[in-house]
Amino acid sequence: QVQLVESGGGLVQAGGSLRLSCAASGSISRINSMGWYRQAPGKQSDLVARITTGGSIKYADSVKSRFTISRDNAKMTVYLQMNSLKPEDTAVYYCNFLSLPSGDDYWGQGTQVTVSS
Repeated sequence: QVQLVESGGGLVQAGGSLRLSCAASGSISRINSMGWYRQAPGKQSDLVARITTGGSIKYADSVKSRFTISRDNAKMTVYLQMNSLKPEDTAVYYCNFLSLPSGDDYWGQGTQVTVSS
């Protein structure tokens, strides 16, 4: 059974940094992409960043130049380096792995990021 385990969330002051990690346990065939989403209270879940196994990257406009996504395919791990954090970055962050062509979709349990002003 596949599990995604996230770590690295916490409380930080505005302007600070955090690094999230998400590691998969179990076997996932043909991972196409890995990504991070976030959901703030009362809001829908939004894409933060996504990276394919080929290295193509997409960021939400709100995090460009502040966040960096990276991955280690061999370790089935994805990272999110978050710098210059703002209070509006406060949310639960979820990692996601997508396998193609099966379309299997895997999600982490979520990790809370709180940025104080």
